[in-house]
Amino acid sequence: MKLTYRIKLQFSFAIVYFSVCLTLGDLSSNVQEAEDFLKYYENHVSDVYFPQISASWDYYTNITDENLQKSVDADVASTGFVIEAYKNASRFDTSTFSSDMQRQIAFIKDIGNYALAVEDEDKYRKLADIIATMNGNYGSGEVCKTDGECLPLEPDLEEIMAKSQDWDERVWAWQGWRDAVGRANRPLYIDYVDLKNEAARIAGYADTGDQWRAHYESDTIVQDAKQLYQDILPLYKQLHAYVRRKLKTVYGDKVDLKSALPSNILGDMWGRFWGEIYDVVEPYPDATSVDVTPQLVEQGYTVCDMFNLSDSFFTSLGLKPMPQPFWNKSMLTKPTDGRTVVCHPSAWDFSNRIDFRIKMCTEVHMSHLLTIHHEMGHIEYDLQYADQPYVYHDGANGAFHEAVGEIMSLSVATPAHLKKIGLLDIQDTDYETDINFLLKQSLDVIGTLPFSYMIDQWRWGVFAGEILPEKYTDEWWKMKMDLVGVVPPVPREVQDLDATALLHIVYDYPFLRFLFSLFCILTKAISFQFYEAMCNAANHTGPLYKCDFYESKEAGQLLGNMLALGRSKPWPEAMEAITGQREMSAEPLLRYFESLNH
Repeated sequence: MKLTYRIKLQFSFAIVYFSVCLTLGDLSSNVQEAEDFLKYYENHVSDVYFPQISASWDYYTNITDENLQKSVDADVASTGFVIEAYKNASRFDTSTFSSDMQRQIAFIKDIGNYALAVEDEDKYRKLADIIATMNGNYGSGEVCKTDGECLPLEPDLEEIMAKSQDWDERVWAWQGWRDAVGRANRPLYIDYVDLKNEAARIAGYADTGDQWRAHYESDTIVQDAKQLYQDILPLYKQLHAYVRRKLKTVYGDKVDLKSALPSNILGDMWGRFWGEIYDVVEPYPDATSVDVTPQLVEQGYTVCDMFNLSDSFFTSLGLKPMPQPFWNKSMLTKPTDGRTVVCHPSAWDFSNRIDFRIKMCTEVHMSHLLTIHHEMGHIEYDLQYADQPYVYHDGANGAFHEAVGEIMSLSVATPAHLKKIGLLDIQDTDYETDINFLLKQSLDVIGTLPFSYMIDQWRWGVFAGEILPEKYTDEWWKMKMDLVGVVPPVPREVQDLDATALLHIVYDYPFLRFLFSLFCILTKAISFQFYEAMCNAANHTGPLYKCDFYESKEAGQLLGNMLALGRSKPWPEAMEAITGQREMSAEPLLRYFESLNH
């Protein structure tokens, strides 16, 4: 209660300032007034968001009813500052202002969910409560056995989905998770859609999908995503057919060689990343293994060692090391004190240019090593643009932030890099090892693209009112079949809502990255464009998939200069700064995997 009270006093002061700053009834074109407004906003915005983000962190790392209430209260408490800033920003005629001032004021006016509080603060509180509750349902979800033992998602259910070859056990975990989480979140999500759309319409958008797509600052972004999907579809179909044939040897008649794949046998709870089925689908089992998990264990690596290894990767490029608060305050392993937490990896910027953290239930495993580099990529982006005005503290578009994490993982996963850091004892790779490596990479890169594209199509249909609540589940699985070639292992009912058993659907906080960024298919394409550009800067020769830009200051400078822009420039300018071109393309991605077509 003391925290909330202090915040409200602070926001009241902000409101008084803004009201005094602009008292004219007409739009103001006074540049000095606008500069004063932006300066005041910059000086106080961290005081608003830091307590809000801190309360959310406390909830995600300790899911209790008390922390839920504190998180919602802190979220609602920020509305006074945000709305007053929006109202005052709206009173400027920016037509004669510099492009930079126009951009800053436009971002301040884009207040997302807070637009709902402009007309009805109670509705905003309801929306904040719904979002937090859906996340709580996800974080505390369990599936219970007949003997009363209940298994959380991580590590227990995820272990089943990654390792078990027992069809019935996989169905039990798959269905149980959706019964526990998806069904609980279904009524909440229906209200969420209504309230989100109301907020979007208040802000001047047709619906939430329209609002989210607008963040890409492009009239062709939908067509661009569709084109990228079509460009990678032939390769995906080949991978799908290969995986079907391999999984048929394990699950027999459960897999139809001429049809879709069951969702429960693809390596994780959602069939999103296929990497965990690599052992089953490996093309050349006798070739040198490209999974260094055994080496990590044998060499006695700890979780801290893995994070330090990642930190040294960034500093080898001349980029910034993780600051001390990162090491002091991050949650790098699953707590052992009985707390319930959301284990899904995420990177956090606490909006004060000092405090950056990762939340992750890390284990000593190669896939976690790659995830560490990915999440640290987000933090590196945060660090690079920290000196920009606060409104520019984000990626050039939603896909850029995710792409930066992706390029780090691409370089680290190469046999060349693993050899350099002592995790792979190999002189050079042969054909079979290369194909194994590319197939392993394709499971998580190519395998996830139609899945990502499909989710966006479903959400746009839901927000646009083209898919009604009674058809949510039917359309979800129809799209999964048509776009992904995946079906549920058991029949789904109208009371199910499998979409909301996926964290990326229910995450909706303004200061958290879209863990599943809009148009993830754009992320993958952009990441390979960045990767190729950095490889060129590092003077790499030979196939793209063999490039490791570790220790290349030239590659690091190229990337760092782009990261430092934040979102101060439209994304085509940021794209041009690192790649020399202004458009997204699947060509580098297809070049990377072209050996799989031979």
